[in-house]
Amino acid sequence: MSKEISTRGAFHYAHLIVLSCIVITCLPCALVLSCAGIFFTPVSAYFSVARSAFTLYFSILNVAMMLTLPVAGRVLAKSDARVVLSASVVLCGLGLVGMSMCRELWQFYPCGAVLGVGVAPLIYLAVPALVNAWCVRRVGFFVGLCMAFTGIGGVIFNPLGTALINSDAEGWRTAYLVFAAITLVGTLPFTLLVVRSRPEDMGLLPYGAEGEAAAGGEPTVTESRGAMATDAMRTPAFVALLAFCGVITLNQTIYQFLPSYASSIGGDVAAASGVVASAAMAGQAIGKVLLGVINDRSARLGTAFGILSGVLGVLVMWLFPGALALLLVGSFLFGVVYAMTTVETPLLVRTVFGSRDYTNIYSRVSMVGSLMSAVAAVFWGLVVDSAGGFPLMFALGIACMAACLALANFALAHRSAA
Repeated sequence: MSKEISTRGAFHYAHLIVLSCIVITCLPCALVLSCAGIFFTPVSAYFSVARSAFTLYFSILNVAMMLTLPVAGRVLAKSDARVVLSASVVLCGLGLVGMSMCRELWQFYPCGAVLGVGVAPLIYLAVPALVNAWCVRRVGFFVGLCMAFTGIGGVIFNPLGTALINSDAEGWRTAYLVFAAITLVGTLPFTLLVVRSRPEDMGLLPYGAEGEAAAGGEPTVTESRGAMATDAMRTPAFVALLAFCGVITLNQTIYQFLPSYASSIGGDVAAASGVVASAAMAGQAIGKVLLGVINDRSARLGTAFGILSGVLGVLVMWLFPGALALLLVGSFLFGVVYAMTTVETPLLVRTVFGSRDYTNIYSRVSMVGSLMSAVAAVFWGLVVDSAGGFPLMFALGIACMAACLALANFALAHRSAA
């Protein structure tokens, strides 16, 4: 099939790839990760166990993700994305079905492992790998847009899940089953029928390259540019990105403690603790798109924008705790730096090491973030319960963000993308 030429603004098959990525993040990723919290209290109460005993499954999920990522990265780089991503969706569906059928507490733990193996390629690899393969223009915008739907999916499905949970004593089983059905029925048509690993599979040029060809020039071929994983992992920039991924993930987990911070203030602020969390989620969704757009111009500028937004947000929340309006503004701004975890990290990897062996490199970087997710909440819980309390949490958060800015700039200064 001959390579087709399209004009700016015209339809390109890459747009269907982006739509598929949106479905992946909005359905399985949101249902497994963004909606997990609504089950913590009702399931724990049903089995008469401490919440920590039930939520251990989520730590197991994160460890399973960490162990899966390097393998998934190699497989996705060499195999048909339709097979890899569809198998991942099926595992997510089976894991959710398994959660609905658990009769003993320990049974949730292997189900969590299945969910971790399934969701790892979907949340960490699918969007950046497919967008990098299919686009040479507006990569940042498309990555940010797709990743924003992890939060949007949470906004859509958390109320549905809560209503199902409250429907009867075992409503949580119904909610897990409904989530499984939505995951499988809503996502598999896209991963099986729409997704293609690369434009060459359909005789097409990547989105943005066809304009160069139409102008009589040589189309950009991104897959030939950049470092191989074996070479990248020997560089100081790779170590810096590993540290960036871990620290930015540690910092994002502060979000989980913002409602508790609002409750500790008392008065009208305490009554609006849920609104504070929603403001952060809004900041995350909008921040992902903004970060993508800014990164299309400059990765340094994107990093600086995210970090400065987060620092300003923390300072506002810390210094003006009694002013609800300012607290909501601060929470919104912190949501922007929260968004960096799944947007800035993959875009930095692409900028520093190119697209040649991107999936293998990014899967290894993501391992650190997944591992940090398993321990970060415990760390911040200990900080909040210490003598330093929430002020210490905010101070350490600012230190984390400053470190991330330095690490990102170091990696960009030592970039090896050709």
